[in-house]
Amino acid sequence: MADKLIVTLRRSIIGEKPKTRANVRALGLRKLHHSVEHNDTPDVRGMLHKVRHLVEVEEK
Repeated sequence: MADKLIVTLRRSIIGEKPKTRANVRALGLRKLHHSVEHNDTPDVRGMLHKVRHLVEVEEK
């Protein structure tokens, strides 16, 4: 596994369920095409799995 993950919000959260929106916000994503860097942990991987249809993940 990689040490860091770069996560980018590619699709809007409009119309998504509240839990999905909360996951996106907890990842630190605010606007479309906004990117954040996270450590590669099982917790972050689980959150990304829930919103995999909205984000793009790049291993660093």
